[in-house]
Order: sequence, then structure tokens, then C-alpha cells
Amino acid sequence: MADVITRDFTEMDNAGISSHHWKIMLISGMGFFTDAYDLFIIGVVMSLLKPMWHVGKVEESLVESTALLASAFGALLFGRVADMLGRKRIYGVEVLVLAAGAIACAFSPNIWWLIGLRFILGIGIGGDYPVSATIMSEYAGKASRGMLVTLVFAMQAAGLILGPLFASALLSTSLPHDIIWRVLVSFGAVPALAVYWQRRHLQETPRFLAASGKEEDHRGRLANAKHFDSGKHSVSFWDGFHRLVNDNRLLVRLVGTSAAWFFMDAAYYGNTVSSPLVLSALNSDHTLLQKTLTQLGIFAIFAAPGYAVSALTMDRLGRKTIQALGFGMMGISFAVLALVPGLEKTAIPFLTVYGLSFFFTEFGPNATTFVYPSEIFPVHVRTTGHGIAAAMGKLGGFLGVFIFPFLLHWKGLLGAESAAAIVSVLGLIVTLTMLPETRGRSLEDISSEPPAWTEKSAA
Repeated sequence: MADVITRDFTEMDNAGISSHHWKIMLISGMGFFTDAYDLFIIGVVMSLLKPMWHVGKVEESLVESTALLASAFGALLFGRVADMLGRKRIYGVEVLVLAAGAIACAFSPNIWWLIGLRFILGIGIGGDYPVSATIMSEYAGKASRGMLVTLVFAMQAAGLILGPLFASALLSTSLPHDIIWRVLVSFGAVPALAVYWQRRHLQETPRFLAASGKEEDHRGRLANAKHFDSGKHSVSFWDGFHRLVNDNRLLVRLVGTSAAWFFMDAAYYGNTVSSPLVLSALNSDHTLLQKTLTQLGIFAIFAAPGYAVSALTMDRLGRKTIQALGFGMMGISFAVLALVPGLEKTAIPFLTVYGLSFFFTEFGPNATTFVYPSEIFPVHVRTTGHGIAAAMGKLGGFLGVFIFPFLLHWKGLLGAESAAAIVSVLGLIVTLTMLPETRGRSLEDISSEPPAWTEKSAA
């Protein structure tokens, strides 16, 4: 079966980048624009809400981490359904959930309503990860697949820059803070809704059609193809998870991608969402607007170039090299922030090291943990595997966001950044020992060894 699929997709694998690829990249990337926008904005929103609603530390941590916990559920749900029913059948639903959650959050009457409604937002964000990554991966040629999938994820850079710009513009006006925070959270619905129609009308990927025995007519409706053994395609919800854990080779890849993403998000989300608190160590007298502009500078100077370098080198250096280098440099940066005495008292050195941690996160595991699971699982369980890995990443992010403020209050930068350094080293170990290199190989070649469940079904 693998040989047949390889021949069928040789032309697609060898194709250059077309306008269709760019279109898919843009409409897929808008969800990640919103993800990054929300990731930044919630820190500003909480700075506004704490004095108004007298928010405690537990409630603050829950507001900033609940969406991450919900996104783990969303990634699992949408990832599995996309393997069962098809990528296009579910594509677009996740951005509607995301938009509904963002708009509803703006009408929250108190902190507990905000926490609950951010759970809806998170489900939509999580659902976007496996479906968008897989659609881009299954359409891309093997020589440019890493770059295109990375560019989908790199739309986060636009969100990380627009977020501080938009927040700074509103904070510099005379609008009441109660209006500003509601505008900030509701704006996340705009880019999501802008691509809904295009997502719903995107064609199903040829790889899913071949694997599931489906044919698509000119109206986008799917029907069963003739002469297809339906037993090879899983339509049971739990069967996809069983196939991944019952095959040792796939299980190692699942654990490797999931653990690396868990460690990456634990360090990254803790630092990013709590960046106002981190920057308070530098100068607690700065206003919220000044801190926001400082974050904008860090994102523009360090994070955005990191995304760009990652996309440009993903198909040259390879996923494994970039992920290992990124984890290693993250660990060093966090260790310097934690262990160098008085570093926070010197603005330029502090901001440089803090900024470098962002650069090597973006040019490193923040991109590769997204790319890897879109490549190393067979088509039948590709979005399922990606959904599990993304869910584990979001669980790591949830723990990082929830624990990071407590570590900062407990031991300052020493406690928080030491923890980030440790999990970065763990991510490096997982990368070196459990993950293969996928650069320049077709998706069918990467998964060409027949998993145990394929052999059983053939028998």
C-alpha cells in the first residue's frame, strides 16, 4: 500500500511552491495569529482587571491558564475527528468556536465568568493545531514542507506584534479600562471570522481521500470510492488512539513529540504570559504602557526574526538540529537569567538575554514541535497523533502559566527561570534520543515501515 501511495503523490512531492500553497498557508495561519494575540493580551488584561475586580493569585493564574487547558481538549477532539471524517469536514468549525469564546469573554461580568468563557476560546484554539498543520503538510512538496508548515505557525509573530501595538494604542487613549480590556479580548474574533468561509470551501487533501477511499465532487461533497477496503480506514473514535499506542514505533514517536512539546510550552508560556511580571523585576516603577512597549520591542527584535530564521532554515538544517539547538540555547538563556546576580538591575544585558530566550524558542522548538507531528505519523492517524502531541504541549503550557507566577513570588527570577532551564534541558534530551530527522522526505517514506495494525488488517 505504501508503494502505491508514494507513486500517486510523486508529482505533489516534487512540486514547487504555488499560489495555492500560499493561500492555504494564509488561511491556516490566521488561527495562530489569534492564538499568539490572545497569549499576549491576557497578561495586559489581567493587569487592568486586578485592581478593578480585586483578583487574587489563584484566580489570576486560572484566567491565564484555563484557555491552555481547554486547548488540550480541543486538540484531542478536533484531531481525532479530522482523521475520522476528513480534514475539510471539520475545518472552519474550530475558528467559529474560537470567535464565539473571544466575543463572549468581552461580556464577562466577573472573574469566574471570564475563566469559564475562556475555556470555550481554548477549545477553538486547540482544535486549530492538528487540522491546520496536517492540511498544510499533506499539500506541500517534500522540499518545502518544513518551511510552509512553519510559516503557518509563524503567523504567531504577527499576533505577538499586533497585540502590544493594539494594546498600546488603547492604553494611550482616555477610554476607561473597563472598556479597553473588553475590546482587547473581543478583537481576537476578527481574524478567526475573516477566514471561516475560505476554510469551509477548501478542498479535501488528496492524501486523506486516498487513505479513506473517498472521492470529492465539484461541490466538495465526499462519497465512497469503488474497490476500497474500508477496514484500512479508522472511523471509530477510540480506534485511532489504540493504533498509535499498540505499535511500538509509533508509540516512541508519539511520546517523543508529546514530551518535547510539553517541555517547550511549559517554559515558553510561563515566560510569555507572565512577561509583565518578569519585566517588573527590571523596573517595577514602569507603567503598564511602558511595559507593553518594552514587550513589543522584545517581540519585534528577537521573536519575529526567530520565526523567520526558523522558516528559512527548516528544510536546510532539519527539524532535529533546529529543535536541539533551540532547547539548548533556551536552557542557557534561562540559566543566565536565574543565576547571574543582579542581572535584572542592568537593563540592556537583562533585556538582551531575555530577548535571546525568545529568539531561540521561535528559532527552535516552538516551530519544530508543531512541524514534527504533522509528518511522522501515517495518514490514517496523522491529526490524531498531532492532536495528542499538541494537547500534551498545552498541558505543559497550563502548568507553566499556573506555576510560573508562584515561582516568581517565591524566589523571583531564580525560582522561575531555573525551572524553565531545567525543562529546556529535558526537551533537549527527548529530541536527541526519541525523534527522527524528516527533512526532504515524503510523508509516505517517513511512515513507510508498516505499523503493526496495518499488517494485522492485511492479514
